[in-house]
Amino acid sequence: MANGLGVIKFAVPFAALPPLSRSFAAFRAPRRAILGAGFSFLSQFINMAAPNFGAKSFIASAREKGAVEKVLENVEWPEQFPFKEEDFQRFDESPDTLFYESPRFVTHIDDPAIAALTKYYSEVLPPSNTPGVAILDMCSSWVSHYPKGYKQPRLVGMGLNEEELKRNPVLTEYIVQDLNVGPKLPFEDSTFDVITNVVSVDYLSKPIEIFKEMVRILKPGGLAIMSFSNRCFFTKAISIWTSTGDTDHVIIVGAYFHYAGGFEPPKAVDISPNPGRTDPMYVVYSKKLAA
Repeated sequence: MANGLGVIKFAVPFAALPPLSRSFAAFRAPRRAILGAGFSFLSQFINMAAPNFGAKSFIASAREKGAVEKVLENVEWPEQFPFKEEDFQRFDESPDTLFYESPRFVTHIDDPAIAALTKYYSEVLPPSNTPGVAILDMCSSWVSHYPKGYKQPRLVGMGLNEEELKRNPVLTEYIVQDLNVGPKLPFEDSTFDVITNVVSVDYLSKPIEIFKEMVRILKPGGLAIMSFSNRCFFTKAISIWTSTGDTDHVIIVGAYFHYAGGFEPPKAVDISPNPGRTDPMYVVYSKKLAA
C-alpha cells in the first residue's frame, strides 16, 4: 500500500487479516480525513529541514540510504507539541489485549532487516554480561533481535502476550502490560541502562506519556533506541503514522523524544540493508541527559 515516501506493508498477509480488519485496511482515503494539525506540520517541517535539497528533491532522495539521517540535524522544533489527539486515533480502537490475545510466533520484518538491526545492536548495546547492566525491551515478543547469545544480569521484556514473552530466551523476567491503557511503567527511577523498542513505536497512542516514563526509568546517560520499518498491523497503527512515509516517521519519533523532555537531541540512523529491495530499517535514538 503506497504511503508517502515509503510503502506500508502488512505485518501478516492481507488475506490472513480478519474480515473487519481487511475492510478497514482496504480503504485508506478516510484516514487522511481525520488527520490533525500534525500532518501539515510535517509538510512544513520537511521544507524547513531540507533547504539544501528543495522539497521535491528531498522527497526523492529520502529513499536513498543516509538521506533520512539529515532530517533530525539542527532541528528548530515548534514551541508546542504539534500533533493533535486525532493523529493518534486508530481504525481499530478495540482493546489491544484482544488483538494480541493469540501468540504470533512470526517475525514482522524480513531477514535482511533483522540482520541489520542485530548488527546495529552489537555496536551500541553494552557488552554481554556487563555487571550491573539492566535493559528493558519494550513492546517485546518471543524474539528481541539482540546478538546471538546476548545476556545481561537483568533483561526485562514488556509486551502484550505472555506466551510470546515466555519463549524469549534473552529475557530474565517479563511483564504483560498494555501501554496504551496504562502508560505508567512499573519501575523505579533510574533503573535501566538501555530501552529498546522494535517496530512497535507506531502503535503507541500515548507516546509522550510513555516517553516521559522512559526518561524517568533510564539511568542518567541511558540510551533509548526506537527502531522501525514500513511494516505494521495497519488497523492498529496510529493515524499520523499510516498516512505518512518513512521520513515523516523519523520526525514523529524525534518529536516524541524532544517533547517528552529530559533527552538529548534525538538522532536518526538509516540501517536499511538493501534500499528498495528489502525491508527498510530506521533507528531514532537519544540518551537521557546526564544532569
